[in-house]
Amino acid sequence: MSNSVFRFATVQGQAIHWFLRRNCSVSPAQLGWLYASLCVVSLGIGTFFWFQGAVMILPFAWLEVLAVGAAFFAYARHAADREHILLQGRRLVVETENAGRLERAEFNRDWVRVEPGADDRSLIELSGQGRSVNVGRFVRPELRPVLAQEIRRALREA
Repeated sequence: MSNSVFRFATVQGQAIHWFLRRNCSVSPAQLGWLYASLCVVSLGIGTFFWFQGAVMILPFAWLEVLAVGAAFFAYARHAADREHILLQGRRLVVETENAGRLERAEFNRDWVRVEPGADDRSLIELSGQGRSVNVGRFVRPELRPVLAQEIRRALREA
């Protein structure tokens, strides 16, 4: 099966992979450097004004640094969120990572059902053998039916 028939998948030998990731403009490492530079500048200015006699500037600079740090931490925690769907041989493996927590579900490909949710904008449900997993979080809602159709086609043909 060639890669040209898939919009979201990558074919590697006999395996078909769907790597679905969050679209992040800044990596956690870049965010760390940005935060460090912000801390140096903000606390440097606060310290300068502290020595000039404006003693309330430095505590507010610390509050600012802590608040921005909390927001950056929440962003960085979800920056690496992903979904990996692997179809190889007779099995379909779905791994979802959310805030550093990895969940894995394995299905026999002959028993997998691929169903969109209640409406066109909902996630795709992969179910079988008493388990179900929702995928498609990182795909635009209008493209989720295309992804579902692609997974169905791969399950039938591979």
